[in-house]
Amino acid sequence: MQENHTDPHPARWIWIASLWLAFGLVDAMQTVFVMRSEGMHHAWGVLFFTSVVAWVVWALATPLIMRLGRRFPPIKPRSIMMWLSHLAACAVIGLTFSAWTSALDFLLNPYAYTSRSHAFVHLWFNTFYNGILSSLLLYSVVLAVNYVLESRTRLAHQQTETARLNEQLSKAQLDALRRQIEPHFLFNTLNAVTGLVREGRNETAVSMIAELSDFMRRVLSDSNRQEVPLGEEMEFTQRYLEIQKVRFAERLQLSVDVPDELLLAQVPSLILQPIVENAVKHGIAKRAHGGQIRIAAFRSNGALTVRVYNDGPSLPANWEALQPGIGIANMRTRLRSLYGDAFALRLENRETGGESGGVEVSVSVPFKE
Repeated sequence: MQENHTDPHPARWIWIASLWLAFGLVDAMQTVFVMRSEGMHHAWGVLFFTSVVAWVVWALATPLIMRLGRRFPPIKPRSIMMWLSHLAACAVIGLTFSAWTSALDFLLNPYAYTSRSHAFVHLWFNTFYNGILSSLLLYSVVLAVNYVLESRTRLAHQQTETARLNEQLSKAQLDALRRQIEPHFLFNTLNAVTGLVREGRNETAVSMIAELSDFMRRVLSDSNRQEVPLGEEMEFTQRYLEIQKVRFAERLQLSVDVPDELLLAQVPSLILQPIVENAVKHGIAKRAHGGQIRIAAFRSNGALTVRVYNDGPSLPANWEALQPGIGIANMRTRLRSLYGDAFALRLENRETGGESGGVEVSVSVPFKE
């Protein structure tokens, strides 16, 4: 993509004019005060005026130098075109500046000369010749300052563009992870429907498909948000559990302990569903008499923690070495993409009545509404 460089912004014009005006005032005060202190006699008001106005040429030439600096940056010392362009521009500006100052001196006579021994052209030539070094120095300073400012602008633009691209990449990765969770849940639910059909529970299978259709419609209609209020996430989770209740009936019991003041807290969308799905698949489904799922949430030390417990079989002793499922693996990746290291995801066995029983999964994220 090509950069579109135009004339300086009006604010930059103001800065250019202000800097050259300040430079002119300093030069005029130095000229007048030094000459007066040495006992010279000149037209001090006219001399002060001409010393300030003389720098108008450099103020008007500064945007030209800036444009040439962008087109021929001074970082290519071996470029003949760069040298020729800048030397030609410096010569033109020097000639214009010397012509302007000579005209001011010739017309206004600030030094109060009683007679003129030289013509204007001779004065112009002498002014240009004596100011070659200062013109080169001023041109180089303007060129260098402009290059530094342009470099900072380009760096800031690159950082902004990099941040924008990283944000888009992160969002794309999160979307991909979310899309992976949705079909994973869908396939598991369809497998459950297949099992109901094989058992001859056709009416139950139809009800489960209807609940599934409504659930997926709500998920897809809100698929652009990576974070949702905890209240909405709880609604999604309860909708999923209603689907599972069609399958397990009274074998599945649910207990919810989420304070109302936490319902507006932001959590990753579909963060609870894979946890609850694992609780149903590895906990409730493993027991002939079913079991209970408890969902609780609380706030502590600036973090929101959501816990999901099921009273099914405990995790095996070497469960940490086993390959996690898609739901838990994607959940960990999404949390890291959204919060960096400012999250916690824990799976642990719980002790109930002095005996090992049940598994609890807890997720902690920064609290925000």
